[in-house]
Amino acid sequence: MVVCGDDGLAHRLAAELRTVYGEQVTLVVPPNVRTARPPVVGRARAASAALLDRVVSATVGRGNGNGGNGANGGNGGTGPVAGEGPRGERVLEAVEATEAVLAEAGVERAAALALVYDDDETNIRAALTARRLNPRLRLVLRLYNRRLGQHIEELLDQAATLAIGDADGGGGDASTTVLSDADTAAPALAATALAGHGKLIQTDGLVLRAVELPPGAGARQDDGQELFPLALLSPNNTGPDPADGAGEQGPRLLPDDAAVRAAGERGVLALEQVSSSAGPAAPGGRGVGVVPPLASLFSRRLRWTLAGLVACVVALAVALSVVTGIHPVRAFYYTLLDLLAIDDPALKASLGRQLLQLLSALVGLLLLPVLLAAVLEALGTFRTASALRKPPRGLGGHVVLLGLGKIGTRVLTRLRELHVPVVCVESDPEARGLAVARRLRVPVVLGDVTQEGVLEAAKIHRAQALLAVTSADTTNLEAVLYARSVRPDLKAVLRLYDDDFATAVYRTLRAAHPQAITRSRSVSYLAAPSFAGAMLGRQILGAIPVERKVLLVAVVEVGGHPQLEGRTVEGAFRAGAWRVLALEGRQGVVDGGYVLRGGDRVVVAATRRGLAELSGRVPPTHPPDSLS
Repeated sequence: MVVCGDDGLAHRLAAELRTVYGEQVTLVVPPNVRTARPPVVGRARAASAALLDRVVSATVGRGNGNGGNGANGGNGGTGPVAGEGPRGERVLEAVEATEAVLAEAGVERAAALALVYDDDETNIRAALTARRLNPRLRLVLRLYNRRLGQHIEELLDQAATLAIGDADGGGGDASTTVLSDADTAAPALAATALAGHGKLIQTDGLVLRAVELPPGAGARQDDGQELFPLALLSPNNTGPDPADGAGEQGPRLLPDDAAVRAAGERGVLALEQVSSSAGPAAPGGRGVGVVPPLASLFSRRLRWTLAGLVACVVALAVALSVVTGIHPVRAFYYTLLDLLAIDDPALKASLGRQLLQLLSALVGLLLLPVLLAAVLEALGTFRTASALRKPPRGLGGHVVLLGLGKIGTRVLTRLRELHVPVVCVESDPEARGLAVARRLRVPVVLGDVTQEGVLEAAKIHRAQALLAVTSADTTNLEAVLYARSVRPDLKAVLRLYDDDFATAVYRTLRAAHPQAITRSRSVSYLAAPSFAGAMLGRQILGAIPVERKVLLVAVVEVGGHPQLEGRTVEGAFRAGAWRVLALEGRQGVVDGGYVLRGGDRVVVAATRRGLAELSGRVPPTHPPDSLS
């Protein structure tokens, strides 16, 4: 296996392949990538920020040995420099994944290549080169642009077919898979920040959702629907450190029925069947924000004023019909004429008719400024439809989202799909997510989150949760610490670069604020299992975080797997390793007594070790529940 990248995902993926699946891995990274950190957004005055930078650098660089002291790091050369990583992987230091570097990495003999650079163009260029060097190579690309990814996937698969000379498209393992770490991590981050919302897992004919059940809820809902238990959570979810990931107090993945019944004070993470259709649609269409809905053209005060004037007109028409005895329709017509001052004066009419005419003229005078205000307000709404909105007064119960980069943009989209009110905070006026926020009409506060008054402008004191997903660890941590000083019970979710650092931050924040919910998430930790499964030829549908662990939902062919073939669905279950959820392409869940046949393709929830066993990469064992 060859992994090329320039950030923490490359190292996490290489470690996943090496330690979980036992693969031989060559890692291609730029010089000093392990110690290079993104610039810290905010004030340089904070001594804590400098200290945290040193802690992060020490954590990330623990296994780096001499770091950038090799030939390539010292003289700025572009040739690959070989070395050995902390887990036995071969490491090549090279600025770019050129043809010479890929050849040196052994792409011509490799089974799979993962290109996980942060830049889409770099990954595409390297993928085209690699496909030319080895047409039978299995390619896994990291691309943020979904539409471009679909076209690139088709192009590379077609190139492999033509190079191999198989017109039927049976190019063996020469497949191309395009994934996005943002798409993988964003649903988990959004679900972590919200109560009652879980990650959706969608396959052909079935949509499953991860839900967290309180202690004693059992494996059935009130409507009798059966659930798939995925894990037993730590006691009270705030007990002994679940970040340790081991022991009786940590989460237990894929427990058996007896363990679920004896869960006691533990909550249960389970999968429920949502429907047989696609997931929730995003609010509005492509034109959201360009042509605002009619109700958003006018303010609430103006709408009530217009309604009051209409009521006055109706009342005058009714009164005119009663006083003069004419038909109500004709009375309404005369009232409109009086309102617009185009009717003749009622000089010879009764006193009641004259009074009503005067009142109608007065209402008409009041109507003119109201109509002018409506026109001006509508024009202003159209003018500002393409501008960023400010948080409205009285807003509460919303989620404050820090950062609108790749991850933040996907998280924002997911939150709006769930119809959750959001206020975004972004320091870069050119951030890619601002266009999405403008289209979805989401309030945005432009400013440095480390500056006083920015979080207050986002109404942090009335928010239900804070999601800090900027690219700077210290910015995320500083924002959470400041928000906790304003709201000690605020739910906080942090995106952190390194998983070890995320664990340390989680422990410290939980100890300092035991009554508040704190979650720290590493994007590379959430995304790496999906990339590793794709490199092994597995179709990974999603990754479900369980506190500091992760479960994979994948599609597996039954044929060739003695752990599955010829067994019933219940008999194929292996506690702590895998559980069969459904048959691909079949509506609804599969019955537990169904016997799995060689031609079936099943959807399984598995631990990383369990999926490695199903893949035949590690010898079969009977793993304890704590395996992940």
